[in-house]
Amino acid sequence: MESECLFCKIAAGQIPTEVVYEDDDVIAFKDIRPQAPVHVLVIPRKHIPAIAELADEDASLVGELVVTARKIAAAKGLTADGYRLVFNNGPGAGQDVYHVHLHLLGGRRFTWPPG
Repeated sequence: MESECLFCKIAAGQIPTEVVYEDDDVIAFKDIRPQAPVHVLVIPRKHIPAIAELADEDASLVGELVVTARKIAAAKGLTADGYRLVFNNGPGAGQDVYHVHLHLLGGRRFTWPPG
């Protein structure tokens, strides 16, 4: 855990949040600034600042984030109409918390290209 990382503090239970899912490696919680009716952040408990800083051994952990997002999407009834999964990497992509996180967005129609 990085002592000043917001998401590390959430994963450690130091900051309250509305948890949607958690296990030993992953925690998912509602975004405090939702961009869709369903907006969940799925994070690893392991602190990794950005996608660009992933190590090869983190590949299975990133896979767990995606599989967890799929399970949450199914539980929230998003599978039929679809949903979006997004990783932002760096300030130009909109990353504002430097702890890898996957956005699960659903419950509305999305356009392409985004933003």
